[in-house]
Amino acid sequence: MMKVAVVGAGIAGLSVAWALRKRGVAVDVFDQGPIPNPGGTSFDEHRITRHTYADLPGYAALMPAAFDAYDRLWKDLGKSHYLPLPILYMIRGGVDHYEPTVTELDAARIGHRRVSIAEIEQRLPMISVDGVEGAFEAEGAGILFAERIVTDLARWLTEHGVTLHPGCHISSIDTRNGTIVGDGNVHDFDMVIVAAGAWVSELLPDYAAQLVPSRQLVLYLKPPAVFEKAWATAPVLTDVGPTHGAYILPPRLGTRLKIGDHRFTRIGHGRDDRIATEFDVTPVLAAAQTAFRDFDTYEITERKVCYYTVTADERFMTRPVDSCTWLLSACSGHGFKLGPLVGELVARAITGNITPQQATEITAGRNAYISEKA
Repeated sequence: MMKVAVVGAGIAGLSVAWALRKRGVAVDVFDQGPIPNPGGTSFDEHRITRHTYADLPGYAALMPAAFDAYDRLWKDLGKSHYLPLPILYMIRGGVDHYEPTVTELDAARIGHRRVSIAEIEQRLPMISVDGVEGAFEAEGAGILFAERIVTDLARWLTEHGVTLHPGCHISSIDTRNGTIVGDGNVHDFDMVIVAAGAWVSELLPDYAAQLVPSRQLVLYLKPPAVFEKAWATAPVLTDVGPTHGAYILPPRLGTRLKIGDHRFTRIGHGRDDRIATEFDVTPVLAAAQTAFRDFDTYEITERKVCYYTVTADERFMTRPVDSCTWLLSACSGHGFKLGPLVGELVARAITGNITPQQATEITAGRNAYISEKA
């Protein structure tokens, strides 16, 4: 039986471990923290999923397969951690993303429509329409309950014979021979997959210039009583302007209202502290003050710092780096929505169902998805 080590237990690492185990591979998962890790980027209350990718059409084409991969995961977990919701895009100057998005939505048979400013004011009284030049709404979107997903994934792996190694620091990898050193102990494998997120440069330093850590911040908020009912029925929101690219997740099923800014800082390292500074908070506060009406009436309940890796073109980097090692870097803030699909593609390449080059190009959004044959 093939033996594979996965280094990193975020959504990417857990997903590829799941996909490999389902294909009969013996898997060990290593992480320097708990598994799942509450301090990790994947451990979050909720994340957006959607079909729209105006600037990266290759990823829009992958999203139907990504939703299918999550359906396979829900079946294995015995429950779904996904809430379908429409997504409303508001444009406050700059490029109107609607027309470039229509083609990809139509190809996926996803409903969409323009939304008037008058409708926004009526449906969403908590949103400021000052400066809004256009808006559109699309189906095929919703919320992934992230920490519930990684928690249940870790449970499934344990129940199905995957060995977890929490609190194990990997100090070196022999990429040619499949040997890793964890807490001074040597482990031998047929293949090693490095899915270490913002720590990847410590293990694969040759990729440090291409995979840049980016320190990001989200705010969790408690809305004022006057807007609680409106938020309880709100869609997922994005608010894009010349100086911000806010994404807003409404409170659902025990989660809190969340706002972040998609713009990347491209500073910091995964080992840095998670204490929010004024530098971290300022751009997200500015986005919230632009998007929300009466933002000063909201209570900030948490300032959360996390790290992504970012590539220059915001595409994933998944590839073999040597005869016995793969790099799996689900970059640039859209790794969670594609996690299970990317995990399956890497597992398929390792087990010979597709070629490594096919997995690399598909996960980078450059080639069309190839369905798995029974």
